[in-house]
Amino acid sequence: MPLVGRYLDHLRAERGLAGNTLDAYRRDLDVYGSYLAERDISDPRQVLADDIEAFVGWLRSRTSARGRPYAPSSVARIVVAVRGFHRFLAREGLVEEDAAAAVGTPRADRALPKALSLDQVEQLLAAPVGDEARGLRDRAMLELLYGAGLRITELTSLDVDDVDETDRLVRVHGKGDKQRIVPYGEVAGRAIERWLVSGRPTLSPSSPALFVNARGDRLSRQGVWKIVRRHAERVELDAEVSPHTLRHSFATHLLDGGADVRAVQELLGHASVTTTQIYTLVSRQALREVYERAHPRA
Repeated sequence: MPLVGRYLDHLRAERGLAGNTLDAYRRDLDVYGSYLAERDISDPRQVLADDIEAFVGWLRSRTSARGRPYAPSSVARIVVAVRGFHRFLAREGLVEEDAAAAVGTPRADRALPKALSLDQVEQLLAAPVGDEARGLRDRAMLELLYGAGLRITELTSLDVDDVDETDRLVRVHGKGDKQRIVPYGEVAGRAIERWLVSGRPTLSPSSPALFVNARGDRLSRQGVWKIVRRHAERVELDAEVSPHTLRHSFATHLLDGGADVRAVQELLGHASVTTTQIYTLVSRQALREVYERAHPRA
């Protein structure tokens, strides 16, 4: 649908959304386009509120490209994209009224992030051993993922110049090309220094990338994921551990330690504090589990 392209251009120019986010919007609106085609609606300006209400039911009866039923969270996300698209059409004067204005977003169960315990984090961070380049890189990478709460794409996009070793700060390129400055701790600082001095020069002395692979190229998202999983399996962690698990653990442990939710929001680079507040639910859940195990009248 040509109007979808116009909407995506608007999201890119006016809201500064990153390429991965725009691709997600495009995929969700492609699903909507398939639904409209089934109903012989060739122009989204012909859509009525009843059509969008029926779309929600249609989604729940279909399977995704992976052959699985759409999860409630996926249904909710796709409907949000459709609502935004129709709101755009109304604001641009392409339709007289927003057909999706009265259509609510289906409620999705809020999945709590999975965080490791402090003992588990310490086991994982201690897993890379040795003074060879790969071990030094993995230790520095894991320490920075947990020490600064980085997303995997934020980690892989880091250059050496983004790290201030003196003040232990890292310049992070977040979603929507937004930058933030995040501190990291002394232990991470020592690991990064050892990697930069003794490890990285043996693999790629000329690349600007902070973390590189054995060929000297910038480490990929998939490469980071495999490294984290390899070390998690090495120390026999039962939990499903990914790079994002360390980010979840970073936020949860900060809040458990008494950090203000607004400060954690800033460190994580969340646009809304509502996103950060989900980690307070993790902390409350942990408290309840302790209470139920320990209190005689729980």
